[in-house]
Amino acid sequence: MSGIVPKENIELFERLGDITALARSLSDENRLRILVYLADGKQSVSRIVEELQLSQPLVSHHLKELKRCLLVNVERNGPFIYYELADPRILHILKDLAAIGEELLANRKTL
Repeated sequence: MSGIVPKENIELFERLGDITALARSLSDENRLRILVYLADGKQSVSRIVEELQLSQPLVSHHLKELKRCLLVNVERNGPFIYYELADPRILHILKDLAAIGEELLANRKTL
């Protein structure tokens, strides 16, 4: 492997499975919408449903996937379940991806 991957990227190369799982969980627009909405803080499932105008089963499905990938934390308070971002850096990653996409598209248009 040392001949294939530069030394400074070996650790990253060895973690590609983890990265793939996270990238897969970010590959759905509704999951991204939920993550961006949760950037404002802890929210109940019903509030997410209302604000994003998605069905409750769909939101629950996506929250389950986000929880499985450790992107959201869950808190139960009586009959209510609240979700929040597990780490604020998640939003930074989304912003960085958006900026990279914008730059790539701008460069493609100028060629």
